[in-house]
Amino acid sequence: MPLLQLSTTCSLTPTARESTTAFLIDAYATTMETSPDHVAVSIAELPPSAMAIGRGVDGPLVFLDAEIRGGRPFETKRAFAVDVMEHAVSELDVPRPNAKVVFTEHPGEHMMGLDRVGDAWRAE
Repeated sequence: MPLLQLSTTCSLTPTARESTTAFLIDAYATTMETSPDHVAVSIAELPPSAMAIGRGVDGPLVFLDAEIRGGRPFETKRAFAVDVMEHAVSELDVPRPNAKVVFTEHPGEHMMGLDRVGDAWRAE
């Protein structure tokens, strides 16, 4: 179960929040070649004083922490990260320097739901 945690200083409408959630699920499932039914998303809207970036510019910030199962190639992760950052720029009006993505990779067995425990990643 990947967990995509988006933190932002944007004030999102319910529609924008739902659209961003749907985008993250779809982009992850498509890029990572997996089913969307197990992708978890959380969005935290924080005050500007709660987020900062050293090389940022004035404007809203968007940081995505992508907790994923380890093993995917760099190119695949980079493609997903670029999609997320481009979405933040085009749909949320975030300046390019203010959009960041970080991946934390876990063994499959660290990813759990009540009904199952993940297994090792393998190319389909």
